[in-house]
Amino acid sequence: MKKVIIVSQNPVKIQAVKNGFKKMFPNQEFEFIGITVPSNVSDQPSSNEETFIGAKNRVDNASNEINDADFYVGMESGIEYIKNEMEAFAWVVVKSAGKYGKSRTATFFLPTEVVKLIKEGKELGEVDDIVFKRKNSKHANGTVGILTENVIDRTGYCTDAVILSLIPFKNVDLY
Repeated sequence: MKKVIIVSQNPVKIQAVKNGFKKMFPNQEFEFIGITVPSNVSDQPSSNEETFIGAKNRVDNASNEINDADFYVGMESGIEYIKNEMEAFAWVVVKSAGKYGKSRTATFFLPTEVVKLIKEGKELGEVDDIVFKRKNSKHANGTVGILTENVIDRTGYCTDAVILSLIPFKNVDLY
């Protein structure tokens, strides 16, 4: 059985990682363990680069802390300003035996009221709870689920990026 360290305690992210591994490696058994380590970036990363660095830092910090896992998976949600709008996305970084797999989720643009509160210094998850009158929405369907009325929920949204980040480990001879 292979050990997968998921650098999150968020049940949505944990389930997305489980789903991705099971789809990419259906004949393998995995033990999944969620932990928390610092990302060494701001609580609300505000650029593509900072968000990627946060996800990579998470897997590097986790592998320094726990060195007997087969895979380390870090996921970091971020925002970025594009002209007068704000897009939301997440980066997934997988590390195994010193090799990295990387992928980014699809992006979507945030409503004006949400952007306004983020500009005031609030994190997206907190803003969702305020604007959409929810509790702890980042551990449930997230912004994407709220805005699509769960046509795409946060777990599914992140699962595809996990799958894509596993490509180098599914195709070892090519990477």
